[in-house]
Amino acid sequence: LRSSSKRGLDVIGASVGLILTLPLVAVAAVLVKMGDGGPVVFRQSRVGLGGTQFAMLKLRTMTPDAEDRRGELHHQNVRTGPLFKAEVDPRVTTVGRWLRALSIDELPQLVNVLRGEMSLVGPRPALPSETAQFDDELRDRRHSVRPGLTGLWQVEARDDPGIGVYRQLDLYYVENWS
Repeated sequence: LRSSSKRGLDVIGASVGLILTLPLVAVAAVLVKMGDGGPVVFRQSRVGLGGTQFAMLKLRTMTPDAEDRRGELHHQNVRTGPLFKAEVDPRVTTVGRWLRALSIDELPQLVNVLRGEMSLVGPRPALPSETAQFDDELRDRRHSVRPGLTGLWQVEARDDPGIGVYRQLDLYYVENWS
């Protein structure tokens, strides 16, 4: 019952969220397109419930060749373990910086919520390459719930680069969500 109630709230919340934010997303999409003429939506393979992969949607905040250039930035990684984040990432566009600061780039994930690939709240969906480096407990327990648009790690420790805090908060959520 608990899971079906959560799914119902996800569908209602995502539907209302999409309706309310559609004008904002439309303006952001135009700005992304005007910025460099590249694609507006960025699709990236992520790992979800049961370890299945799905295409997570975002408004594109980086240059169109960003995925190809990730390897050249490995030395700038400020996170430990399998997670990657550069303090100043040269691939992020001017419009992208604003979209990220306001979390507008994440709004297309409401579609992922409606599709049942994600939930409004849960551990953020990891990249397949990150998941492959998780220990068995973290990987197995994270995959027992739908990944979320937001989660404890984003709220409590977004700027903490350590995999330890990430792991602790994700496992806490899996055990205690309601």
